[in-house]
Amino acid sequence: MKITSKGQVTIPWQIRKQRGLLPNAAVEVILAPDGVRIVKTLAGRGVTRGGAAVSALRKGVDHVSMTTDEIVALTRGD
Repeated sequence: MKITSKGQVTIPWQIRKQRGLLPNAAVEVILAPDGVRIVKTLAGRGVTRGGAAVSALRKGVDHVSMTTDEIVALTRGD
């Protein structure tokens, strides 16, 4: 593994998958006595994938005129 001229390193996908390092995951680089550690952190997460999906679904929806019961009845064909 090499460090690019921009200081970037590619973490192998097996390690990313095992540790849950999804795209845009927040990590912290810690200087240790024997080297450097990269640790997943919750700080500075910003928008999560779930939050982004909810925002996309809500985009352009100012109000909903139907009640939950009306929507369920419509989808179930009751």
